Amino acid sequence: MRKMVWIFMAGCMLLLSGCSVQTNEREKLKDLEYTIVEEGKAPEGLQAILEEKRKEPFKLTYEEEQSLYICVGYGEQKTSGYSIAVNELYLSENAVYFDTSLIGPSREETVAETPSFPCLVVKTEYVDKPVVFH
Repeated sequence: MRKMVWIFMAGCMLLLSGCSVQTNEREKLKDLEYTIVEEGKAPEGLQAILEEKRKEPFKLTYEEEQSLYICVGYGEQKTSGYSIAVNELYLSENAVYFDTSLIGPSREETVAETPSFPCLVVKTEYVDKPVVFH
């Protein structure tokens, strides 16, 4: 009987010692305000990087004058008519989260049978945290 009580108490201690209070690293502290940078209007240094990378999918950040530029490109698409939607851009305790989606041409849309290179650049306030792309 004594041995069973001891085993029960040891099991309870193990369970209790495994518990701790943690914050969810992805928990949103606030949405970040942003502006979409028109094609060709990014800072010169960033523009050169975008031109170099546009044929392949990419994700990158660029900092200039207290601004953070967050960029995502979906690489070469077979036709025109593609766009990119910003689903979320928010700050958590540990990072900035950026979620986008590639949107294909609608069935009603007339598309050119020439390759396109959908790319999105957003400008937001500088935050000294890593950017996590989704």
